[in-house]
Amino acid sequence: MVKIQAVTFDVGGTLIQPWPSVGHVYAEVAGRHGLKNLSPEQLNARFKNAWRARPGFAHSRNAWEELVKEVFGASTPPGFFSELYERFAEPDAWHIFDDVIPALDALASREIKLAVISNWDERLRPLLRALRLDRYFEAFAISIEVGFPKPSPVIFEHAATKLGLPPASILHVGDSLEMDVEGAKAAGFQALQIHRHAKVSGHGMDSLGQLVPIIGKPH
Repeated sequence: MVKIQAVTFDVGGTLIQPWPSVGHVYAEVAGRHGLKNLSPEQLNARFKNAWRARPGFAHSRNAWEELVKEVFGASTPPGFFSELYERFAEPDAWHIFDDVIPALDALASREIKLAVISNWDERLRPLLRALRLDRYFEAFAISIEVGFPKPSPVIFEHAATKLGLPPASILHVGDSLEMDVEGAKAAGFQALQIHRHAKVSGHGMDSLGQLVPIIGKPH
């Protein structure tokens, strides 16, 4: 029964999401390169299929380029990927979930240490700065920097070292059962899954607003 002294967060799907969706951003940039009237819904479906086919995704620029090529096929015009890559580095391509800021404010007021553990690339730090989320976190464990993505215990251990706390005193929150909950528990962390569309049994919640009332309980 270890008291929680810090909370670490996944980013994509937990704190922020592409806005209005990956497909909408793809269609927007594609339209500027002569690919008109593409359906955001169809692009979303293609993206999901391409994503699922890459279970060990490297979160590097090259990996993203290969994924985008699969989504668009031979129709990818020169210069399109570079603009698309930069577009997702811009804050207005993302939406902060409504429950995020109140939860972070509440946790910070309780002097709970906060950190990020995310499978992401070099765009994450400047993106979080632009979204004014970076100010909440005193440590960042980003897969492209650490060299080990979730669910590897290495990235969680890296965060614990940066926080200067034993893993058992850290609660990790994320939207993936495999990457976040199972990965965190394998590294000795406590863990909760966030699923905003439905109740998650066992170790889950449907709003980050539930964090503060349960922060004193091990998970």
